Amino acid sequence: MKRFCLALDLKNDPKLIEEYEVYHQTAWPEITASIKDAGILDMEIYRIENRLFMIMETEDNFSFERKAEMDLNNPKVQEWEELMWKYQEALPSAKEGEKWLMMDKIFKL
Repeated sequence: MKRFCLALDLKNDPKLIEEYEVYHQTAWPEITASIKDAGILDMEIYRIENRLFMIMETEDNFSFERKAEMDLNNPKVQEWEELMWKYQEALPSAKEGEKWLMMDKIFKL
């Protein structure tokens, strides 16, 4: 099993943040299915203020490239991602179109 940690910001608007959380409390079934189909075994998202932190545990053969290809070919995932951009704000170091950025592990007990 692999573990990945990623970060993303939300637009700093309490109403938008609340809406974003509601969407994630009742995520579309097609979205959760696409996550599992890509080899993601578990996923958690945490928030402080407008900063998000995601932990993903995946199968050993998980690939971000394969996940991205699957997402591009899934109209429902594309619809979800477009909707989420209403709430999300790329980190300052993100390239054009990038959302979640991989975090570097700096400590392990």
